[in-house]
Amino acid sequence: MNKNLIYPLLIVIGSSSYGILSTIIKVAMNHGFETKEAVTSQYFIGFFLAFILFIITQRALPKLTGKGFLIIMLSGLLTGNTGIVYGQAVHYLPASLAVVMLFQFTWIGLFLDCIIRRRRPTRSELISLVFLVIGTILAAGILDVDLSGLDWRGWAFGLASALSFACFMQFNSKPVEGISKIGRMTIMSFFAMLIVMVFQSPEIVFNGKLFGTELLYFGLALGFFGIVLPILLFTISVPKVGGGIASILSAMELPVAIITSVLVLQEHLTLFQVCGIILVLIGMTLPTFLQKKLVK
Repeated sequence: MNKNLIYPLLIVIGSSSYGILSTIIKVAMNHGFETKEAVTSQYFIGFFLAFILFIITQRALPKLTGKGFLIIMLSGLLTGNTGIVYGQAVHYLPASLAVVMLFQFTWIGLFLDCIIRRRRPTRSELISLVFLVIGTILAAGILDVDLSGLDWRGWAFGLASALSFACFMQFNSKPVEGISKIGRMTIMSFFAMLIVMVFQSPEIVFNGKLFGTELLYFGLALGFFGIVLPILLFTISVPKVGGGIASILSAMELPVAIITSVLVLQEHLTLFQVCGIILVLIGMTLPTFLQKKLVK
């Protein structure tokens, strides 16, 4: 495979794994568990899985500088914070609108990357954003949603989740010396778990609910697809492609979330949503495709 495509593909796979989380959480809710309990199980077991992988594969402790440790710590805290504030957005907004607010990270991430790198967005990136914004609105199915009377806190938390995820992409794009990819993932997942345990449902770890019920199985699935797999793949690939393009490629999460909910939860898929998914896929692949043509 062309080396120029490997790292974008890893980002697509990582964001796709994020896309199935909402369906897993909904299934967990159908089994009587609260959203915050599912989120807590995701981050606690996700760290546990990452730590086991670290013990098995690593033969030495990381040798980090203070700056490197700070970058990894902030990346982890932003990962956990995104889950927390997005959960609050879902509480105050219709789920479809909360998804649209989260996906504002595409343009936020691009412009953060431009500010940090002191560059202008390319024409292909701007065209890509147009496709992504229109496609997200259609794919999320919010054209039929009544927006009147919605709590302002939902909009604030939704925008905060987008900003948090975009900042995570930027911090995760920074290379850190003296630590392996698995080591970096483990430390990130530890700090993500810490902030989630403080603000969500830490009691499930101590009262037997996590290990004595079906929540354990949901936690294993959420921990693998929501922590281990995407963080590891992003840690490998985002520094190679940059935070701006990574934010655009991560839009793959939305089509996967919709398709998974249709297949598993039997949710209805409209023609508008199909068109939106196609536009998101076009917008997502456009910068990489044009870059490949320019390289040739």
